[in-house]
Amino acid sequence: MDRWLIAGLGNPRPEDVGNRHNVGFMVVDELAARAGARFKAHRAGAAVVEGRVAGVSAVLAKPLSFMNLSGGPCKALADFYKVEPARVIVVHDELDVPYGALRAKSGGGDNGHNGLKSITKSLGTRDYLRVRFGIGRPPGRMDPAAFVLRDFGTAERKDLPFLVDRAADVVESLLTKGLEATQNAFHASDLKLSGPPR
Repeated sequence: MDRWLIAGLGNPRPEDVGNRHNVGFMVVDELAARAGARFKAHRAGAAVVEGRVAGVSAVLAKPLSFMNLSGGPCKALADFYKVEPARVIVVHDELDVPYGALRAKSGGGDNGHNGLKSITKSLGTRDYLRVRFGIGRPPGRMDPAAFVLRDFGTAERKDLPFLVDRAADVVESLLTKGLEATQNAFHASDLKLSGPPR
């Protein structure tokens, strides 16, 4: 069966829910809501939904390890559901993409993202798909590690539901149309948001 694994990255504690680092969780939550499904605990150390996404057989997953250990649950799920790395989609926050922009890609480095680093190590390859949700760079001299663990700012939150919805569209497009068509559709149309992030 040609199933896909869609892993949204985040940290599992209640206080992490609104963090920039948790935007991957937000996107797979939206996909689960569209499918009318609820997450259930899986022995791989993740919350999962099995079903159809945009008519395609898929497993939605939220690794419940901390971000820097995301690879263990992702590899265990890929093995359990017999999903090859080329059919794994990882949704994550990206400092090097401006807020409001979404990027789909296959392979490449981890740009210092500990979740990606862990997944690449566990899967033994970089050749999986990523949906990069731009969060922009931290203001001034703020440490990026502190920035990603903060909640989105007030101006950002205004646009966040729309962007999460759009990121879910990117995932669905990858499943149904493939990488190139998705890049053509979404990279060319970065949004003009209501204002610069504060």
